[in-house]
Amino acid sequence: MTDGRSRAVTEEQRRNAQVIWDYHHMGHELRPCDAAVALGCNDLGVSTYAATLYESGLFPTLVFTGGNSPATSGVFPRGEAVHFHEHARALGVPADAMLLEPNAANTGQNIAYARDLLTTAGVRPRSVLLVTMPYMERRAFATCRKQWPETEVVCASDPLPFDAYLKAMGDEEAVISMMVGDLQRVIEYPRLGFAISQYVPEDVHAAYESLVRDGFTDYLIAS
Repeated sequence: MTDGRSRAVTEEQRRNAQVIWDYHHMGHELRPCDAAVALGCNDLGVSTYAATLYESGLFPTLVFTGGNSPATSGVFPRGEAVHFHEHARALGVPADAMLLEPNAANTGQNIAYARDLLTTAGVRPRSVLLVTMPYMERRAFATCRKQWPETEVVCASDPLPFDAYLKAMGDEEAVISMMVGDLQRVIEYPRLGFAISQYVPEDVHAAYESLVRDGFTDYLIAS
């Protein structure tokens, strides 16, 4: 929480977080796309899963995008995309199948810079597979549809259950706070012109408001 103290997550809070987790997933069926874009973050599992999808033959070209942020600079000091790219290479993805975009500082730039990099490389995809953290699928989708409206978007993330993801990340309080922050952006960014509007069901709104009241506010933007 914002006071720096860690508190145990209650069962009610975990249930509310599960509602938001489920909403963030787009439920897209994986299918071949002309290119993939893996968005940088604090979860190296995004790179691992992108490498798995490449090996499955779902796309010929993979872009890693992302610079540094306060949340990732300590983990990936040379930048998110650089570390993700190196990790995928170590997992066997050929260097000539990957493009590196190391400057993006937000999701809008992730999409715009990846699009421009693909264009420069002579790739103009009609379909793109976005590989993200599990709770970032919906925001990435909404942003891509705004930034890249002529391209069909398919979202993908590591299919870990919520409890397993919390355990893997190691700090369930921080993960839930980030999920709440992503939902706020899904709600607020369309009016700012950053993303297309997404329907948010009443139970998702209620879960969000409850978690905000409980102090999961570290990643909220000022309204």
